[in-house]
Amino acid sequence: MFAHNKRLQYTVRVRECNPALANLMLEQFGGPQGELAAACRYFTQALAEDDPGRKDMLLDIATEELSHLEVIGTIVAMLNKGAKGQLAEATDSEAELFRSLQGAGNDSHVTQVLYGGGPALTNSGGQLWNAGYIDSIGEPTADLRSNIAAEARAKIVYERLIAVTDDPGVKEALGFLMTREIAHQRSFEKALYSISPNFPPGKLPGKPEFASVYYNMSQGEGDMRGPWNDSKLFLYESARERQCAVDGGDGQASVGLTPDEERDCEAMRTRTASDPLSEPVTGVELGSGPTPVDASNAAMDKSQP
Repeated sequence: MFAHNKRLQYTVRVRECNPALANLMLEQFGGPQGELAAACRYFTQALAEDDPGRKDMLLDIATEELSHLEVIGTIVAMLNKGAKGQLAEATDSEAELFRSLQGAGNDSHVTQVLYGGGPALTNSGGQLWNAGYIDSIGEPTADLRSNIAAEARAKIVYERLIAVTDDPGVKEALGFLMTREIAHQRSFEKALYSISPNFPPGKLPGKPEFASVYYNMSQGEGDMRGPWNDSKLFLYESARERQCAVDGGDGQASVGLTPDEERDCEAMRTRTASDPLSEPVTGVELGSGPTPVDASNAAMDKSQP
């Protein structure tokens, strides 16, 4: 059960209307790193969680993300307030209204006309929110790592939004939301490391002969060694012949077919076989005019007496 409190988690003070900035703010309202995606991700994880501690944490953070959705949506609405009134009442001329919605660097015309200046469930480019943003897989050690990464991405988006506004009230509210992403990362990391062991994710161990091998597959200028492929942790394999058929087989693909399947496949191979000795004239050649070879041969013919 949810109970709504009409007081925002953080006070929103917007200095002046700015539809272009409102459009950018939608990234954290209906975008892939936004607050709705976070709330849905953690809420659905909580419903399936069997551990009482993690369940409680996920419900707490999911509910807080809804409060953040309310804060960012309120910022969007306040930034759009003036344009919303002007558009609704048509107090300016058509040309002036159009310029105000699609001026230099202002791409707010879609959200203004379609959604009347309200916070739409889209990202800043107009892409509709969708549940594909939720990447939970039902394994706590995998989902907690995904949650940590999601909070990190959201923090970066908030940093970028802070960088594009000089409105002190908006900056202050965005700074709060950004800081809460840091707090959530810390909670998720603590929850992850309270599971022991937590790596690798899941139950099954990896094949020991491959779990600590680093294959240097992209070779040439720029090859680097570091902790990600250090010889103390990894067998560093650069030899091309030891990067293929690492299981000891022939490195080819095979499948067991029934006699009927083998007959059908052979019939298909025969019917679709290419003739490497043929030289068919194609539509491309007929329509392209003289080829470079033709032009060269013609030049040679003219040069001969």
